[in-house]
Amino acid sequence: MFKKIAAAAALVVASSSVFAQQMPQWYAGVDASSTKIEGADREGGGGVFIGYNLSPNFAIEAGWHRLAEADLYYWDLDPRAKAKFDQTDVSLIGTLPLSNGFGVYGRLGYNHLKIKASASAGNVRVSESDSEDKVLYGAGLSYTFNPQIVGRLEVQKPHSDITKVAVGVGFNF
Repeated sequence: MFKKIAAAAALVVASSSVFAQQMPQWYAGVDASSTKIEGADREGGGGVFIGYNLSPNFAIEAGWHRLAEADLYYWDLDPRAKAKFDQTDVSLIGTLPLSNGFGVYGRLGYNHLKIKASASAGNVRVSESDSEDKVLYGAGLSYTFNPQIVGRLEVQKPHSDITKVAVGVGFNF
């Protein structure tokens, strides 16, 4: 009886170390982006993201990003209108590790785009907002600096009229 209990305990200890090495990890990060919206100048933005590694090759990620914030001028006066483009997204990310810490990845997911615009003329101020849900896809290159820090460069297409290029850093924990 003792041998059976000892063998079972040894198997539990051995299997727990295997699972500990393969346990998925949480990660979080920040990015800075340059967004091109059709019919407008390229704008800077930034965002945050959090993800969960399901395996070394697949992760689920959620994020919030300010795609663009623009002051609109007319008649060479002070800014009279402002527009903000925000993105909230959830994606499945597939990664293919390469050599020397590099990897390539693809993204497929859902994103909620929201534009909020406000304008003023004299004492009159008007605000409007609109939103749209779209498929999100993208591709990127990652570099693992060490087990806790990963850098990435990505091109995303959150909408047919919007292209986002982002540089980010993620922290595994």
